[in-house]
Amino acid sequence: MTKIAELPRNEAGIAVALDELAAAFGERLLTGQAICEQHGHTTTWIDTQAPDGVIMATSTEDVSRAVSICAAHKVPVIAFGTGTSLEGHVNAPAGGICIDLMEMNQIVAVNAGDLDCRVQPGVTREALNTHLRDQGLFFPIDPGANASLGGMTATRASGTNAVRYGTMKDNVLSLEVVLADGRVIRTGGRARKSSAGYDLTRLMVGSEGTLGIITEITLRLQGIPEAISSARCSFPTVQAACETVMAVIQYGLPVARIELLDADVVKAVNAYSKLTLPGTPLLLLEFHGSEAGVVEQAETFGMLAEEFGGNGYAATTTAEERNKLWQARHDAYWAIVGLRPGCKAVATDVCVPISRFAEAVTAAQARAAELGLIAPIVGHAGDGNFHASLLVDMENAEEVARGEAFVKWLAELAISMDGTCTGEHGIGQGKRSYLTKEMGGAVDVMVTVKAALDPHNILNPGKILPE
Repeated sequence: MTKIAELPRNEAGIAVALDELAAAFGERLLTGQAICEQHGHTTTWIDTQAPDGVIMATSTEDVSRAVSICAAHKVPVIAFGTGTSLEGHVNAPAGGICIDLMEMNQIVAVNAGDLDCRVQPGVTREALNTHLRDQGLFFPIDPGANASLGGMTATRASGTNAVRYGTMKDNVLSLEVVLADGRVIRTGGRARKSSAGYDLTRLMVGSEGTLGIITEITLRLQGIPEAISSARCSFPTVQAACETVMAVIQYGLPVARIELLDADVVKAVNAYSKLTLPGTPLLLLEFHGSEAGVVEQAETFGMLAEEFGGNGYAATTTAEERNKLWQARHDAYWAIVGLRPGCKAVATDVCVPISRFAEAVTAAQARAAELGLIAPIVGHAGDGNFHASLLVDMENAEEVARGEAFVKWLAELAISMDGTCTGEHGIGQGKRSYLTKEMGGAVDVMVTVKAALDPHNILNPGKILPE
């Protein structure tokens, strides 16, 4: 595993804070080794750094009280949702207290007429959509994992629907947040726009728990489309598939999803899911709208794809057939893992302008081959974001080093193309070293904001900002 340096521990402060938290929360303060390690675990190759205790919060008042106690003794506080983040976001490099928000899982209100809802941070996206289904509504942000909405807000998540519906920053109307001193603020109301003051909502979205702990979220909702059409098409090369994506975007085709699977992924899902797709790059698309509209859009895509050598085109509006078409994408992760049993799949992501997408993907494939790495690629092609999933033998230090070199090279490539080192995974611990190269002097402004809101650096220390 990759080791991230520990930060100085406030041993005396942690000891006193644990005593006061035990008095305040009783059995809802957990200090067992297993539970602490579970709350410091990471789904990437960064070593686990466990907190000293875990508070199982059930209300905003709980969070405020716990943060106030920790603030009085300058003890770190780390918020925890479902633990599905990928860059060491929930690690505790200086120890401290983890606040688990999963029991804050109430859907507070749904305002169907205004297409919005208020939820606590522990509500997962799947739970919300199950609750909304009977009202003809849905929440469109789909990062793949059944993540908590608080975590998705904190990491500015996106996913397969981002090309049409945007990311979390486009779908959060306002927040309730506990600040570093325990104060509770609201960043706005339910109005669709406002010119009142600084946009604190957008400041908190994507702050990864370093500026405040989110305890309630007001979200924008969408009506379930009248009809959905899915399409699939294979291509001779990644270049051809990516050029088709550019044509789709430039043509203005209102696509809801457009996903790229490279040839390695297609071959993997054929083996894993017993499919018979051509062993070449694949595009999967989805269109939302009226019955006639989605059929027309799918047909237009078919014509565009044909110009770039697309073959095996198929489209359908029936739910059963759509699920079959998308099976390759849904099975991609486990299929990739199956390519090299016993190895860890380490996902890294970057995002580039659409015009550089083909160049970036093909360069990433070539670089992985040069380094002797297996790194299948899946991309949210409609917005220039792609994931390379490295299959690495974690017991082989030399191979791990090659994997880390690839991740560094890919991040720097994306930045050189006016892109970003992370399209949706976030900075966390894993990508801190690239932030200054990408953002330049803007990082100094981030440091100033952090110091103003969290002068003792107790909120998720060791994340986002460089040393």
